[in-house]
This record gives sequence, C-alpha cells and structure tokens, in this order.
Amino acid sequence: MDQQQTEQDKLESIATPGVLDKYQNAGKIVNVVLEKVITKLQPEADIATICAFGDSEINGELQKVYNKKGIEKGLAFPTTISVNQICGHYSPLKSESSKLVKGDVAKIELGVHIDGYIAIAAHTVVVGEDQVEGQKADVILAAYQSVQALFRSIKPGVTNTSLTKIIQQISDDHKCTPLEGVLSHEVKRHFIDGNKVIINRETQEQRVDEEEIQVNDVIVLDVYITTGDGKTKESELRTTVYKRALDRQYQLKTKHGRAFMQEVYDKYPSLCFSLRSFEDEITAKLAVQECAKHELLNPYPILISPNSIVAQFTMTVAVLANSTLQVSGLKLDETKFKPAHDINDAALKDLLKLPMDKESQKKRHLESKQKA
Repeated sequence: MDQQQTEQDKLESIATPGVLDKYQNAGKIVNVVLEKVITKLQPEADIATICAFGDSEINGELQKVYNKKGIEKGLAFPTTISVNQICGHYSPLKSESSKLVKGDVAKIELGVHIDGYIAIAAHTVVVGEDQVEGQKADVILAAYQSVQALFRSIKPGVTNTSLTKIIQQISDDHKCTPLEGVLSHEVKRHFIDGNKVIINRETQEQRVDEEEIQVNDVIVLDVYITTGDGKTKESELRTTVYKRALDRQYQLKTKHGRAFMQEVYDKYPSLCFSLRSFEDEITAKLAVQECAKHELLNPYPILISPNSIVAQFTMTVAVLANSTLQVSGLKLDETKFKPAHDINDAALKDLLKLPMDKESQKKRHLESKQKA
C-alpha cells in the first residue's frame, strides 16, 4: 500500500455506495464465527487449537462472499482467547498453548475485513458454568452493559468524553474498574486504529482530546472491565499478534526474514495476524525478532490485570444521521448472571431498556427534533 492509496482509503466512508454492505457482511461473518468458537470453549480444550479453528472458519465463510476479482478479504484481527487476568491478545503458538479450565472467564476476540472494511467483536463467557454469580457476574455485566449503553448513546454530536463517563458510572455501580490504556478506535478502510478514539478510562496520565462523533463514523466500541485496580502490566507470555507498520520500509538481511515479511505482505498487508498461522514456528519466531528490530511490525503485547478477572465486550457500530447500526457483536443472556451489585442510576437503567431496531431509533430521533 503506497502513501497515495493510504490517503484515498481515509476518504472512503459508508456514504460511498456499497461500503456499508461490506461492513455488514464482514460483521455477519464475525458473529457467525464468534458463536461457533464459543461452543468450543469447554474445560480441557486447547486454546491454540480453538484459535486456529476460529481463523479457519473465518476464511471458510469469506470464500462464500464477494468473489469478484480484486476484492481482498481476510482476517482483520486473529482469533484470541484470553482468560481471567489476561487482558487480551492471547493467541498462542501450538507449542506454547494452554488448556481451558472450568470457571475460566474467557474473552474471545476476532475480526474480519472485506475489501479493507473492518468488523471486530469480542464476547466473554465463563467456561463450563451456565449460572454465574458474585464478582464474575458483576465484572461481565459491567462490561456488557457498558458496551450496550455506549451503543444506545453514540450519535452525531455526542462527545467521546461523555461516553467514557458512562463506562465509569456502570463500573462503579458494579464495584469494578474500567481497565486503563484501552481505546475504542474509529476504523477506516484498511485502518484498524483510526484517529478518533474513546478512552475506556480517563486518569491524570491518560486522557484524550475531546471530539464529537460524526455522521458516517464507524467505531469499534471496545470495553474492558476488571475486578482489580484498573492498572495493567506486561506479562511473561510471548507476543504473537502483530500488524505491519505501514510507514516503514527496510530490506531485511536474512533469507527467512525476507520470506516471512513476503508472507505478511501477501496475506496481511495492513491488518493484524498471529504468528500461530505460520507453518514453521521456529522460523517465524526468529523472523519476527528481526522485523521488530527494524520496526517493521507493531506488536500487540499480552497485558495482565494482576490477580483479578477481566471481562471484555466489543461491537462495531456505524453512525448514521438518524440511527446507529450494530455491525457486529453478540447478545448476552443476562438472566444467567446473578451479580452482587446492580446499576443504581434510573436514567442508565432506562437507557439500557431502549429498543435499538431502526424504526424505534428513527422515532426517537424525530421526537427529539420536534422537542428542539
């Protein structure tokens, strides 16, 4: 991808005919595969095997759509399954994998692109437990209700900072804490981390410029909540998820380094991948070190929220003039959760009850216009 192409991609929006369809088709695949992956999350199941299954299902589903010549499609984010205190990005090599245990709080994240248009979703489940109570229920509901509240609040003219406050409020009520250092990004064609962001938790050190949400924004709402203090630290676990640094060029010296980078260019020219998907683990591990040294790849390190449980829910939304469309993301059956704490604020409770079908949204939009 050259600089000119990059600038062109940033101008593409869902106002362009056919673009929203690509987002929605990518979103449908995300949801179908996410549901299939969830059924595999059983005690004793191997995480690397399930991650490989998720990626393979994505590729299988993609073969059924947009088969015109010249339309690129593939993973936007590899299948990752991160349990308990591990915040995210756990997509281990087969030789370094681990098994799921009954009671694990498992976060599954994956993403798909069609022609560079990206949909991502994440969902949290408790392995081998149908009824969930106490702290686990609180942290999972806090994350789910936050992402649902953001979906119901995001519209043109709303500020990113007002959305951050909603996450804080719901977490406070559930006696949990939003995780620091997490950003929800606007996505553009081929860009998973656009400039407009919503910060998951604002602190003295971490804050973002206030910005308004605009018509045609497509945003990946990414909420992480922890039973801990919200701080993270890097784990000992190997980073396996990377994205090519689009602004860097360098001719690698080693043969295996060049072969590895060629495969990245061919299969993952602009979006995220896992080392797990490369045939030869040993070569991939060596090559990635060489690429990192020359900053050809951006790493997605595995962070932990020490001695705590982290829950994550992620959905992709498209902001239209008088409604917001859910592109990806699954529903959670809240009846299976018995939290120790609940949302206190009446306005937030009412917000979460709002129906989000297009007709209801349009009706509310008209009513608010008439009031104005």
